[in-house]
Amino acid sequence: MTEKLLEIYHRLLDCYRPQHWWPADSPFEVIIGAILTQSAAWSNVEKAIHNLKARDVLSVQALLQLPVEELARLVYPCGYYHAKARKIKSFVEWLAKAYAGDLTALFAHDVSLLRRELLLLPGIGEETADSIILYAARKPIFVIDAYTRRIVRRLGLAPDVYSYGGFQDLFMRHLPPDEALFNEYHALLVRHGKETCRKTALCERCCLAPLCPAAGAR
Repeated sequence: MTEKLLEIYHRLLDCYRPQHWWPADSPFEVIIGAILTQSAAWSNVEKAIHNLKARDVLSVQALLQLPVEELARLVYPCGYYHAKARKIKSFVEWLAKAYAGDLTALFAHDVSLLRRELLLLPGIGEETADSIILYAARKPIFVIDAYTRRIVRRLGLAPDVYSYGGFQDLFMRHLPPDEALFNEYHALLVRHGKETCRKTALCERCCLAPLCPAAGAR
């Protein structure tokens, strides 16, 4: 399985080249982006982030002072803006209270404890928590999303336990705990899922087609 997963990775890397993900200027921006990208296209998240930067409120202290109604207006482009504004306010209020607004203190925890703390927060599910851990804290955990599930399933590698944890375990049990590898691998899977392994797959141009039972069936 390790060889299979690494071959998939190298085929994707040869096809798409390094993705330099997550596109953000700071770990805090990564966290806000991870919350905003829930059920949203990244292009719309970028518009919301631009609005926050234009108002100079992309910081813990500024967001603490900003009324939630105004925050909702700023993040409107990414959808579910009222709910996402409340999630962001809950996060910064918790960070200010528990860690004096210091991400370095939060990120000092090991992966297991950091994940447990994040999952206790309103609106922070497994994918969002793991995105924060991998891309903001720069710690090795594999992020699972809809693109990854689709690609893994079509490759015939879906785990017996068809759950977030089951898919995550597939990667973390068979790959070295390398933050840079997990970062690049996840970003490549997202790129491949958007451009080639879509809901209607474009198998004729897929770099993984020689490995894929679904492509052979098509």
